[in-house]
Amino acid sequence: MQTNKRLNTTQLGLIAIAMLGVSITTSNAHAASSAIMFDDFSYRQFSEAQKNGWQIRHETGHPGIKNATWWQEGISFHPDPMAAGNTVMRITAKTDGTAENTRHTQICHKRKYREGTYAARVYFNDAPQYGPDGDAVIQTFYAISPLKAPMDKNYSEMDFEYLPNGGWGTERLALFATSWETFQLTPWTKVNAYDYHIESLQGWNTLVLQVANNTLKYYVNGHLFATHGADVYPEVPMSINFNQWFDPNKLVQSNLMRQYHHDVDWVYFVKDEVISPRAVVQSVAQLRKEHIAQTDTVPDWAPKQADYCSL
Repeated sequence: MQTNKRLNTTQLGLIAIAMLGVSITTSNAHAASSAIMFDDFSYRQFSEAQKNGWQIRHETGHPGIKNATWWQEGISFHPDPMAAGNTVMRITAKTDGTAENTRHTQICHKRKYREGTYAARVYFNDAPQYGPDGDAVIQTFYAISPLKAPMDKNYSEMDFEYLPNGGWGTERLALFATSWETFQLTPWTKVNAYDYHIESLQGWNTLVLQVANNTLKYYVNGHLFATHGADVYPEVPMSINFNQWFDPNKLVQSNLMRQYHHDVDWVYFVKDEVISPRAVVQSVAQLRKEHIAQTDTVPDWAPKQADYCSL
């Protein structure tokens, strides 16, 4: 369903977002928890990120173009042209419409996250770097668990997904917020809740998801975008993920190669606390002021879960 709330699509930096009129109470003004994961992706190459718990997907399979490659080289790190001295993580995908020449990309962090506050600052792109425009490309920030069996009730997934060329029932660009109870691939059956908004988010956006008290609240640039309830509340630990892939049901009729990317400035998680969007940005600014480029004090799930970077 389409929401009626308008999103702030101004390309806001950290200072501008911190000035948004988002109410803060004493209980959620700053993270009190010692269980925090933060990464501002100040890396030169993926091997450095790997030491801090990140992994790249290589397993072929859903979603996207069937039999396409999940691309190791799709993760790279680049200077931020809008902020001297800052580095961003780039997630790149490309296709010519064939499985053989399609490259999807996904990066994942440890499977140990469930309740708390998730956040990331992400740069969405409405057009490809090169090649014909129009493919249904999906640019994401999300958390997910393995699906152990079709329609398994102990499945968890929570998604921010930006479709700059539309798809999934809309011909225009859209941001989807989707929370999953379960699904099966064949025949396609899903149990989820979702909202979408048709408006360009070209540029930097701060995404925040609060997961607590059987309620999921999705925020974009300080504005509440979607609220989902107990019927789709996560039951099991998830990994934190970013990916980019192509919907095979809406591809440009061209054999020319086209390449898309989106960037990530930072990712942040606080365990078992609800933190306001404004306070998230303040906390990230404080971490950077203290020259903390990466920290992870979120404990492993008990029992410890195997690394997971797939569907």
